[in-house]
Amino acid sequence: MYDYYLGGKDNFAADRAAVDELDKVVPSTRALAVNNRQFMQRAVRALAAEHGIRQFLDHGSGLPTQNNVHQVAQQVTDEPHVVYIDIDPLVSAHGRALLVEDERRTTVIEADMRDTEAIFSHPDTVRLIDFSQPVAVLFNSVFHCIPDSETDGPMAVVRRVTERLVPGSCMVMCQLVSEDATIRDSVTKFMDETTHGNWGRVRQEKDVAEWFEGMDILDPGLVEVSTWRPNNEAPPKQETAEWIEYGGVAVLR
Repeated sequence: MYDYYLGGKDNFAADRAAVDELDKVVPSTRALAVNNRQFMQRAVRALAAEHGIRQFLDHGSGLPTQNNVHQVAQQVTDEPHVVYIDIDPLVSAHGRALLVEDERRTTVIEADMRDTEAIFSHPDTVRLIDFSQPVAVLFNSVFHCIPDSETDGPMAVVRRVTERLVPGSCMVMCQLVSEDATIRDSVTKFMDETTHGNWGRVRQEKDVAEWFEGMDILDPGLVEVSTWRPNNEAPPKQETAEWIEYGGVAVLR
C-alpha cells in the first residue's frame, strides 16, 4: 500500500484496492504517505551529515521503493551500512533481489520488528552493524501496525532497542496519530479488518512523546513530520487533517 501511495511499481492488486477503500475513510492519506517518506529522507540525511551516523537499522521497511535509506545515506558518505527488517517473507526475498548489487553494505532480513534479540543477533546484522559505535534506528510509520502490550508494544520495543545502543545513537520514530476519537476508532477498525487482525491502532501525540522519554530530541522537536526541517520544496498538502504522521528524531545520552 505504501509503495502504491508513493507511485511505485512494487505493489499488488489487493494493495491498490485497499488504498482505494482507505481513501474513502481518510482522503489525506496519499499526501501523508509522501510527506512521511520525505521526512525519513531528511532525517537520514541529517543524521549522516550532522551526527556522523554510518549505520542504520530500518524496522518494518517494506518493499524497497524510491530513495531508500541506503541511497539517501550514500549521498553523504561512501560507506553507510544499512539493515532493512520486515516480517513479510515476500518483502524480504524481493528486497534482497533488488539490493543484490549492494549486498556488501546493505541487506534485508526477515524478522518481526518486535523480536529485538533475533534482529540484533542475525548474522547479517552482526556482519554489517558494529554496536560499539552509534547506530540510527528507524521506526518510521510502523508502530501503529502493532498493538499495545507490556512485552511487545511500542514502548517495550523502544526500551529493548535503546538498551543495546551506545550513547550518540539515534532514534527516528513517527506514527499515525489523531486527537479525534472517532477517527482513531474508525481507521483502526478499517485497518484491523483489512489486515485480518494484524494491526495496532491510531494513537495520540502523547503516546508518541512517551517513546522519546530520556532522549535528547533534536530540533524542532516532535511535530507533524512535513514540518521537520523542511527543505525548499513545498510538501504535498493534505486534503484534510483527520490524522497526521507525528514524530521526530532523538539522540541517546
